[in-house]
Amino acid sequence: HYNCSVINQFRKYTPLNILLLSVTGLVLCLGVFMHLPRNLMPVFFEPAIANFTGKLSPENITPQANVLITLVLTIFQALLINRTVNRFNLVGRSSFLPALLYMTLASLFLPFLVLSPILICNFLSIWMLDKLFSIYRHAEIKPLMFDLGMIVALGSLVYFPFIVMLLLLWCSLIIFRPFNWREWLAAPIGFATVYFLLGVVYLWFDRMAEFYEIWLPLAYPFPTSVHIDIYDYLVLLPVIFILVLFFLSLRQNLFKSVVHIRKSFQLLFCMFMLAVVSFYLNADWSISHFLLAVPPIAICMTYYFNYATTRWFYESVYVLLVLTIIYFQFF
Repeated sequence: HYNCSVINQFRKYTPLNILLLSVTGLVLCLGVFMHLPRNLMPVFFEPAIANFTGKLSPENITPQANVLITLVLTIFQALLINRTVNRFNLVGRSSFLPALLYMTLASLFLPFLVLSPILICNFLSIWMLDKLFSIYRHAEIKPLMFDLGMIVALGSLVYFPFIVMLLLLWCSLIIFRPFNWREWLAAPIGFATVYFLLGVVYLWFDRMAEFYEIWLPLAYPFPTSVHIDIYDYLVLLPVIFILVLFFLSLRQNLFKSVVHIRKSFQLLFCMFMLAVVSFYLNADWSISHFLLAVPPIAICMTYYFNYATTRWFYESVYVLLVLTIIYFQFF
């Protein structure tokens, strides 16, 4: 018996949970303060922009401030994804579970807890999800798809592998809409508009050779093996276990759900797969890339915790996840 249980508390839609979310985030990032790199200066833009601005990095921000800024941004993202999930009623009822699970997953690895271009791109990911979940409501979506194409292009200027989310836009059309070639063209036209304007700037400064180099990552060979530390595998075990529980819960409730909910989870699966396979587009491969996969996984895990009925079990599962994260941060 739990007198005060985390999951049950966040199942309630109460402003108090915003404070509790902040406290949870602070606890989950304590480990990174024990292992702060001395020279923590992330680069915020891809060469497409950095060719003109130089490699902008927050040289005047201390590592401690870096982590705290990341925490604030992550809390804000958690509240945004919480709003989206509740707005489209993806998990049955309004709660703060999406925010809690997003915050938890965004603390999974130490590289997640410092400023990075991927963290910035997750704002765009959540914004895209909010728009994509709404396309079934509109009779005319060509302007929406054009806007989404531009969002993907802007994201790729911050972090080039984000370019694969252009495929997510087509996936959403397959899932939610009957075929309309104009809608399919609107997204790449929006994407191309941003790069066309960028190309004009490069042409103006007579630097077209550098503009062509932006696209070199698309020629990278797909790796046949990936080196991940054994401890990274271990911290993923509770996540994989919860996802298995999610699939079992989804299977039980799938045909009771409205069609839009089923299609939304298909879209989330596509987003997860694209986030995972796009890592090879980054020459400086880092585990922080997988922060892109956090939004869809957080929503899926929310679904399980929202429908789970055996209180001692689902509370224990969440506590196990948190303790695993904290253990591997400190040891």
